Amino acid sequence: VQLVESGGGAAEAGGSLTLSCKYSGVVLNRDGLGWFRQAAGDAREGLSCVDTTGRTRYAPSVKGRATISQDRDKNILVLQMTNLRPEDSSVYYCASGPLYGGELCSFRTKDYYHWGQGTQVTVSS
Repeated sequence: VQLVESGGGAAEAGGSLTLSCKYSGVVLNRDGLGWFRQAAGDAREGLSCVDTTGRTRYAPSVKGRATISQDRDKNILVLQMTNLRPEDSSVYYCASGPLYGGELCSFRTKDYYHWGQGTQVTVSS
């Protein structure tokens, strides 16, 4: 499994950004996909995820400002964020992990076995 994030960089508060994750080796009828972020000194935080049936979840920190989408033909996972805040500055990761019994995707890092290398996002005020 390989996941490669792109689309990070500098943005201004109130602006928007689109992160992409190109994945390979993911078994789409078994694996969920998620977006996480981790700022220096902080724990890794789950932001959004999508399960094998397309159900999505959003963390309170980004709900209403983020949209997760997936292009299964192109093997790309996208996270669009609007109304950016300086506290959104972080390294953003995509990840994949198996889901069992039709369960909804989670924000538990231990449930995700494969991770991308991350992409830095810096939001200035």
